[in-house]
Amino acid sequence: MGELYADVIVDISHEELDKTFQYRVPERLRGRLETGTCVMVPFGGGNRPIRGYVIGLGEEGKFDPARTKEILEIAPEGVGVQDRMIALAAWLRKNYGCTMIQALKTVLPAKRSVKRLERRTLERIMDREEILSLLGECIRKKQVAKARLLQALSDQESVPYEWITGKLGVSAQTVRSLERAGAVRVVSRENFRNPVKLSGGAEQTKCLSGEQKFAVDEVLSDFDGGHPGVYVLHGITGSGKTQVYIELIEAVVSRGRQAIVLIPEIALTYQTLLRFYRRFGDRVSVMNSTLSAGEKYDQCERAKRGEIDVIIGPRSALFTPFPNIGIIVMDEEQEGSYKSESTPKYHARETALEVARLHGACVVLGSATPSLEAYYRARRGEYRLFRLTERLTGGQLPTVWTVDLRRELKEGNRSIFSRKLQELLADRLQKGEQSILFLNRRGYAGFVSCRACGHVMKCPHCDVSLSEHRNGRLMCHYCGYSEPRPGTCPECGSKYISGFRAGTQQIEEKIHELFPQVRTLRMDSDTTRTKGSYQQILSAFADREADVLIGTQMIVKGHDFPRVTLVGVLAADLSLCAGDYRAGERTFQLLTQAVGRAGRGELPGEAVIQTYQPEHYAVVHAAAQDYDSFYEEEILYREMLGYPPVSHMLAVQIFAGDEERGRTLAQGLAEAAGQAGGRKNSPPGPAGSCGEKDAPLSIIGPAPAAIGKVNDIFRFVFYVKCPEYGKLIQIKDRTEELLREWRPEATVQFDFDPVHIM
Repeated sequence: MGELYADVIVDISHEELDKTFQYRVPERLRGRLETGTCVMVPFGGGNRPIRGYVIGLGEEGKFDPARTKEILEIAPEGVGVQDRMIALAAWLRKNYGCTMIQALKTVLPAKRSVKRLERRTLERIMDREEILSLLGECIRKKQVAKARLLQALSDQESVPYEWITGKLGVSAQTVRSLERAGAVRVVSRENFRNPVKLSGGAEQTKCLSGEQKFAVDEVLSDFDGGHPGVYVLHGITGSGKTQVYIELIEAVVSRGRQAIVLIPEIALTYQTLLRFYRRFGDRVSVMNSTLSAGEKYDQCERAKRGEIDVIIGPRSALFTPFPNIGIIVMDEEQEGSYKSESTPKYHARETALEVARLHGACVVLGSATPSLEAYYRARRGEYRLFRLTERLTGGQLPTVWTVDLRRELKEGNRSIFSRKLQELLADRLQKGEQSILFLNRRGYAGFVSCRACGHVMKCPHCDVSLSEHRNGRLMCHYCGYSEPRPGTCPECGSKYISGFRAGTQQIEEKIHELFPQVRTLRMDSDTTRTKGSYQQILSAFADREADVLIGTQMIVKGHDFPRVTLVGVLAADLSLCAGDYRAGERTFQLLTQAVGRAGRGELPGEAVIQTYQPEHYAVVHAAAQDYDSFYEEEILYREMLGYPPVSHMLAVQIFAGDEERGRTLAQGLAEAAGQAGGRKNSPPGPAGSCGEKDAPLSIIGPAPAAIGKVNDIFRFVFYVKCPEYGKLIQIKDRTEELLREWRPEATVQFDFDPVHIM
């Protein structure tokens, strides 16, 4: 038999080692290795043992057999992966710019060694008559502990070991003596941790509406016909999207396939999981960052062994090692948390499409406010669109009041709460109904605006708001333009010009000043640090232990509280004026979600949107819950400026310990990117040129990042815009070549179609 060789990627996250190394497979490991097996190999001049992953096997040696090292062993606690996981890692590396080992560490389940749990039982070997005979002998000899144990075994064939040493009070020495006598044996079985600890009755089967049934039937028809597709489920708040997910998943699971349900926030896990648990019982599990390493490992093992059919979790749940995925559901698909902010900076939506392609599965993207990317592709026919237009949770869409904070200031109200919101809060407290106060603090909130006229200081070149820095200057984090902070408003001359800053704790204090008897709960990063805190706060509010829930975006996503009849959005402008081309889209989505929390039961609901820009199209269309009108207006801006989804964008991020070296490297890479794309680098200036037909590729920057220095590391960024994603990959590849050639004392990262600017 000839030699067998394995191509191995070693567990070192360094670009120079981002390649395969060939090792000889020893005779003792033949037949035990497969693609994805984690192994220990000798590495370097000292042959120190390190971990690696087998990505290929063959009989052809690439090097001198006498100098080819041998695999030491299969890594203890290593979790093998299928060929599809290796293929997915290769796809991540190509499309998002990272090393192969970084990609493998992203897709591999349970990457660290964890202690396996074992469940031990004591089984009788003798038949019942022999046990009773031995019992009589022990009683005569006054061997009380043995007698208690034999009495238990005379009634049942096996008992849990912890019950023996606990309730029966029998020592391990006594058990061993019975083992030596041939009466019993101790059996150990691997016991997997189950993080789902829920109770409740079965989910009642609900009759689907006509729109729901049409969507379910069409998706299953494509699936059964061997043509699984990608579907956008656009449903208003309360239209029953989750019920469509459950029906589809139940049908797919009944066909022997598995399902992944992606949710954007840990805060949603409990409510979502409860509904699925009531339908699927112990066949559903959860995967999120609150689980221990052991719990994560066990969920992967349960998935591989076919003990669960449905996994629920954030974007990392995509890498659950199911053998045969049939459907991937992505709820609230517009959420920015689906984009990884660490290398590889993948987007769950695009990655879900690749996982589905590898498994022959369908993908359902659900939202009341679909991302422009998903809706744009649906309008172009790349995805199929289904609409749910009826609110099935009861009640009608709430009445929305848009309050102009400029007018409030002119009329003498300098409070955080508008007079309309104060009036409605007092009414709800009197009626014993609940309210939600939402502070829209998502993203960077350092914009400067005039409180008299609402004018926002913007970059003249990039159509994004300028951010205030400590040195008193306003700066654009796209092109580097800056100007001094004005003392008066350039639009109306008012001296009331400043940044808007308020926190949830301040809101809570102010509402207690207005209504001393009010019971409040606060849900933000400070109150949700501990494990289970999300569930505790939401459960307390659902049980009516508070009149008002105050929080950031996590309180307005997907929650269903029938007694909530009022929602107050305290400062819509905080996300509206973020220095980001997605600011209008994010604001519309958040306002629509927030408004949708009111009036979901039998009682009618109202919502108050407080803003300095009531005429802004995002505010106007959110108040009307009119997604299509918002989309038509927003997509025009994207087309004119060449932003996603009309074009693609690559952010090249540079991190350097020396400011001048970082700036020089950023400039050199930007120039090289322009040459690689067939276009010279554009100096800081108007970005609108990227939309011209004769200029398909445009480069903005380089410029200092939004936070220019962190821990004495200077940060720079430049953006490359191009309609062809493949050309951006070419630029990424060329940049990686230059970095290997130049060997700069800096780190460079790539972010394709970034959700947040750096």
